[in-house]
Amino acid sequence: MEVIQIEDKFYILASSDRAAECSRVLKEGETFAIFDCRGDIQPIGMGEQGIFHEGTRFLSKMELHFGGLRPLLLGSTINKQNELLAIDLMNPDFTSGDITIRRDSVHIFRSKFIWKGNCYEQLRLENFSLTPLRIPFTITFDADFADIFEVRGTRRSERGTLRPAEVGASAAVLSYLGLDKAIRSTRIAFSPQPQTMEAFEAGFLVVLDPKESVTIGITITCDCLVCETFAGSYQQAQTEAHSSLTNMKSEYCEIATDNEHFNILLNRSQSDLIMMMTRTAHGLYPYAGVPWFSTAFGRDGIITALETLWVNPSIARGVLSYLAKTQADGMDAEKDAEPGKIIHETRLGEMAALGEIPFGCYYGSVDSTPLFIVLAGAYFRRTGDREFISEIWDHVLRALDWVDVYGDADGDGFVEYARHSHQGLVQQGWKDSNDSVFHADGTLAEAPIALCEVQGYVYEAKLLASEMAAVMGDEARAAELLEQARTLQQKFIEAFWCEDLSFYALALDGSKQPCRVRSSNAGHCLFSGIAAPEHAGPVAAQLLSENFYTGWGIRTLASCETRYNPMSYHNGSIWPHDNALIAYGLARYGFTQNAIVVLEGIFEASLAMDLQRLPELFCGFKRRGDSSPILYPVACAPQSWAAGSVYLLLQGCMGLSIDAQKHQVRFLYPALPPFLDQVTIRNLKVGEGCTADILLKRYDKDVAVSVVRKEGPVEVVIVK
Repeated sequence: MEVIQIEDKFYILASSDRAAECSRVLKEGETFAIFDCRGDIQPIGMGEQGIFHEGTRFLSKMELHFGGLRPLLLGSTINKQNELLAIDLMNPDFTSGDITIRRDSVHIFRSKFIWKGNCYEQLRLENFSLTPLRIPFTITFDADFADIFEVRGTRRSERGTLRPAEVGASAAVLSYLGLDKAIRSTRIAFSPQPQTMEAFEAGFLVVLDPKESVTIGITITCDCLVCETFAGSYQQAQTEAHSSLTNMKSEYCEIATDNEHFNILLNRSQSDLIMMMTRTAHGLYPYAGVPWFSTAFGRDGIITALETLWVNPSIARGVLSYLAKTQADGMDAEKDAEPGKIIHETRLGEMAALGEIPFGCYYGSVDSTPLFIVLAGAYFRRTGDREFISEIWDHVLRALDWVDVYGDADGDGFVEYARHSHQGLVQQGWKDSNDSVFHADGTLAEAPIALCEVQGYVYEAKLLASEMAAVMGDEARAAELLEQARTLQQKFIEAFWCEDLSFYALALDGSKQPCRVRSSNAGHCLFSGIAAPEHAGPVAAQLLSENFYTGWGIRTLASCETRYNPMSYHNGSIWPHDNALIAYGLARYGFTQNAIVVLEGIFEASLAMDLQRLPELFCGFKRRGDSSPILYPVACAPQSWAAGSVYLLLQGCMGLSIDAQKHQVRFLYPALPPFLDQVTIRNLKVGEGCTADILLKRYDKDVAVSVVRKEGPVEVVIVK
């Protein structure tokens, strides 16, 4: 077999195609599951199916067979709330011993959900034939206890020990002793008791009269030293899970439009965000994506919170709380940690515990720290929550110190990065593939690297920190930060603007030479406001040109660049969150019609996606007639910042902002895309004790805004 050498150690190996396989995803807390459309777990595709808990796969196989054959698929879906997987099957033609049953005699319904470390299933069989039936079937299972990085393709020189299975009358326990000395176990329990119970198979024989049914309960429990598990029944767990979902949903304002497909996208995005929310020791946090990134990422959490700030500011509060509590206190080169730095990612599991990967608690991102400050300031504007800002103010100050001392290690006024960890990430911006930062001839840039968008994040961080400092009574610091932001903007424009390209350089390399490459990163300079007003028009024009805009969205890299590849992870693909940030920036500079084009493309791409769910990314091929967008083989779906993108896209087009201290909702040059004639926003919170219901109606290119209901002194301001 050919051995593929990959320079990037943590590259996600794609030896087969995830996008081509029908899969269904469930997640709750630290547990997620990937099934095929029949509800089985099979070692097919990329081999990523399974039930995972805290970074480990606790179940790697589960298959339902009738006479050795798999049932025939009738239908399979996740409900709108993402809480329940429902699958309809029928039996195949099969013979087992002296029993022969023709196909379509038995309807099989499987329902699954996850709650507190358990995967609950009800398997119901109903006889639709005209005669009594004896129906034999088996459920086979296994657990490899693979670390998520093993599933991703990382090879280990040594593993722990699979222990002998413990088998009872109605349950089997599979377990593993890791090299970290932790015991991880999976309990597979059946009710009623199977006819036969072996280490890796349960056998059933049910007898049903015509139109009679029977229900088999299956509970799979992931157990380890720090696991939170639930001992209740299927019904009790379902009640608790539904109550939790209802409570989280109540934090959102309601958005309804006259376009049913757009409503489906909004509802799916909200359900994905709720599913990705995870209760941690430091509060609720939106985990990044399933399967590869089901953990806390600093950058992803912050951007998700910014995207959803207007609809649900409680997400931002949870993100800020978590990141403040995990902020670095000291130097640790192997973790790329420095005082005041905000975390890049955390990982649980055996490989993280042993240090085989550096990501147990890893700080290798250059942008999480300034974005933390941006989110704190944006949260205060949105909520007026001075008490909470007071609680995290020391963390904001420490983040500002990191920006000035460690982020700008050479004192040139720009924030750069260079890897210190032997195992960490080479590229530490949001495009963290090894080949994502380069010069026009394709030569990779040498560190330390100053990315264009990072300077924008620092600029906005200092502006917002200035506002917060004034509120905290530190007028001198407020004035100093404001001046620092103005100075940075001037230096940025001088160093990054490439007149002959009419575009901002991707980055400055270690020799302060610009990477004269047209990339979507420049669009983030519109999002942050660091771009010069006279440069916004040329940048906007290029981002909507054929080099960037495909009809489905804006590519991460212009097609005229040397390393352009529409099938690459960061050099030509389309990321919904990237498009949302760019569209918001376009509207910020007055190019709202361009923002609408971006929203249209992303919305129309969603119509072709399974469950109308926006994935992490998709390929950057040009739109061709009636064809669908080309999926990326190893994209996460759901992905939190992809789910949040629709809210920021809509916000940018509406020109919506909220000033909680003034109890004011502002619409700056509001516009709606051609596929939306009406948008209703209900229960929009505008400061303490104030809410409003607002209706937007499109009349050709004009939009009327009216207040349908309000509680408290809410003021709505429309600027046209």
